[in-house]
Amino acid sequence: MTEIPDAGTYPTFAELLHREGRLVGTSWGLFAESDRGTPSFISHDAVLDAKHCIRTGTVFGLDYPADAFDPGMSLKRRAPRHTIYSSHPAHRDDYVDGYYLQGSTQIDGLRHRRADDVGFYNGTPDDRIRVGTPELGIQGWADNPIAGRGVLVDLDGHRTGQGNPIDHAGGEPLGLDLVQSAILAQSLTIRPGDILMLHTGWCEWFLALTIEDKQRIRDGRRATGIAQSQEFVAWAWDHRLALLAADNFAVECLPALAGSPFRHSAPNDHGMMHQQLLAKLGMPLGELWRLGPLSRYMKNTGNWDAFVSIKPLNITGGTGSPANATAVV
Repeated sequence: MTEIPDAGTYPTFAELLHREGRLVGTSWGLFAESDRGTPSFISHDAVLDAKHCIRTGTVFGLDYPADAFDPGMSLKRRAPRHTIYSSHPAHRDDYVDGYYLQGSTQIDGLRHRRADDVGFYNGTPDDRIRVGTPELGIQGWADNPIAGRGVLVDLDGHRTGQGNPIDHAGGEPLGLDLVQSAILAQSLTIRPGDILMLHTGWCEWFLALTIEDKQRIRDGRRATGIAQSQEFVAWAWDHRLALLAADNFAVECLPALAGSPFRHSAPNDHGMMHQQLLAKLGMPLGELWRLGPLSRYMKNTGNWDAFVSIKPLNITGGTGSPANATAVV
């Protein structure tokens, strides 16, 4: 049996790389709740401490409408069709068809990616990842929601303030150095268990385009995001992030950098970091979050943290879900 580390004694990423066999570079077996992943970094004390981030009681919903990205960057996901019906004059009910659970603001579950080289998180057998089975399902974070201190890093504001706005039209890769520079400029301290939110401005830029331009950007398969690097993966783990979210299509840039260090380990993902973060480290990813209004409010107040809660849909075996994310500041 693998010994579970005490809080605060988890190995560094460099130490993870010295684990044996299929455990190399993974957090498999390190958390008391095996299917929970890095939200395990949020201790009870961290949740209680997060109440100090509530200063005015102002509440922000961080989800876009379910049909906001129509068309979006995905080649397969379409907007859901909402139907309201009535059985008698005093009654109304409704249902949704064609609802892609990751079609708008979302959280990627640990089923969402399998590592090409070692498999699903915690070595979960492939035949257990199917409809109706609970292993690694999104319902785990619905039964026990993710809540704690959320920190917003304003990459968009930082670059704009330097007179060098992020190039969304070109799908600019954003390096770890930019993230660290913005954190320093905002005088932020990242704590274990933080929910990190990266504001790039991509969603608001994309949604303001014409339908024709949205289709052109989608067909070009280029989107702003974090540049793939081993250093970024190590940084995210060593800071004990509970969840990494961004207001862009895939958190990381699309396509992956030609020099991505994951070209060989993640060939099916063409070198993207998703397999490293989800399948190996167990770190959930939030995509297409609505961070613009929150970032503008925080800029005015000078406080960049909030109490954040994320409660996915309670769907047994779901691979992802609308984030249902809320920030209280």
